[in-house]
Amino acid sequence: MSDLKQSPFLNKISRSNKELRKDRALIIAKATEKTLRRKIEDFNDKLESLKLSLDNLLDINPSNTHTIINPSDFDPGDYINAAEEIDLKVRDITIRRDLAQERYDQLFENESLTTKN
Repeated sequence: MSDLKQSPFLNKISRSNKELRKDRALIIAKATEKTLRRKIEDFNDKLESLKLSLDNLLDINPSNTHTIINPSDFDPGDYINAAEEIDLKVRDITIRRDLAQERYDQLFENESLTTKN
């Protein structure tokens, strides 16, 4: 049988209270950093998707590239309302992303994860 006094297992389970607190804090900090970083990345992905949706609103004949849409078939009111809804979502997500980025910077003092859009 091996000498248990030198085993990594024994060393791990016999850590002092100070070492245990530090190890637990590190686990919490890593998990929090990862979650907040991913949240910011998700906000950036949503913003990119919404901006594509806004561009797609201008694709006035998405079903057929060989015909030209009749101006009477285009409803400016519907376009304006749809664009406004997307703009409001972009604004909301931008605010939430920026707040999350501020919190990330305060907690982890790393480079900004926000891509300026």
